[in-house]
Amino acid sequence: MNIIAYDRASAVAYAQKWAFSRNPDYYNFDLLGGDCTNFASQCLFAGCKVMNFTPDLGWYYRTLSDRAAAWTGVEFFYRFLMGNESGIGTGAGPFAKEVGIEALEIGDFVQLGRETGDFYHTPVVVGFRGGTPLVAAHTYDAYGRALSSYRFQKLRCLHILGARKE
Repeated sequence: MNIIAYDRASAVAYAQKWAFSRNPDYYNFDLLGGDCTNFASQCLFAGCKVMNFTPDLGWYYRTLSDRAAAWTGVEFFYRFLMGNESGIGTGAGPFAKEVGIEALEIGDFVQLGRETGDFYHTPVVVGFRGGTPLVAAHTYDAYGRALSSYRFQKLRCLHILGARKE
């Protein structure tokens, strides 16, 4: 399995194009709990171009009824990216590590959570202003929104390291 570079510029370009609309190739989950992680996955896929089709544990989208939980679920997205660093399932697809906010780059992801540890939102980092990450997101559509303008008690930062491709 080869490790390929993550194309951060492509992820951000995708975010800019689709931040205020929906790509018809993907189901809109706004009325099914929110579209934020679906949008995050689309951005991530735009930057790595490889999915992981491992049943139950992978990260992929074919249709509404044929997709991995990690494609649309905040916690599943996190677990896939963290677990795939060591090669979960087939090991194909993107992988990440959790970092401090100062280590974020464009194309990385943040997840917002409550004090209880329940994480509920996955924006993509699209820029910086004065050291503050600017993000794009769905459900409450945004592009270039300051992360500091969100209300949250916990934050985890996911730095994409690359992807594995056969």
